[in-house]
Amino acid sequence: MGRAGVKDILSGLIFLGFAGAFGTAAAGYKLGTAFRMGPGYFPLVLAVALGVLGAAILVKGVTAAASDTPLGPVPWRGAVLILTALVCFGATVRGLGLVPAVFAAAFLSGLASRSNSPLAALAIASALTALAVVIFHFGLGVSVPLFGSWLRGIV
Repeated sequence: MGRAGVKDILSGLIFLGFAGAFGTAAAGYKLGTAFRMGPGYFPLVLAVALGVLGAAILVKGVTAAASDTPLGPVPWRGAVLILTALVCFGATVRGLGLVPAVFAAAFLSGLASRSNSPLAALAIASALTALAVVIFHFGLGVSVPLFGSWLRGIV
């Protein structure tokens, strides 16, 4: 099996794993409807989307043409920074609030690519934070405060 096929199979399995995790998490919350979304609605929709995407990538990898090239080096920097960004966001969003948590997660994710400089990661984080505030705070009215209790007296 070729390099692209192995990568597609592994990527598809990763997507399916995340889909299972989001689906399991969504099962513990009230779903609601499309017009009155409950806390489990978005994770369930995300799980379905990730599952469909993962299945498609997995099928593509299985049906890929055979080739004898190796998989290549594992991008450890990117994997560690993306995982750290997710854990950081989950651990701090309630205490720090939406703005600092999204900014930190986006900044770490921006640094995951070797083609991004710290200045580019800063620009990406700023833009994503502004977009998240507009969409989730003002547009959807998500009840996460912009700045959390850990920052009382500072902000």
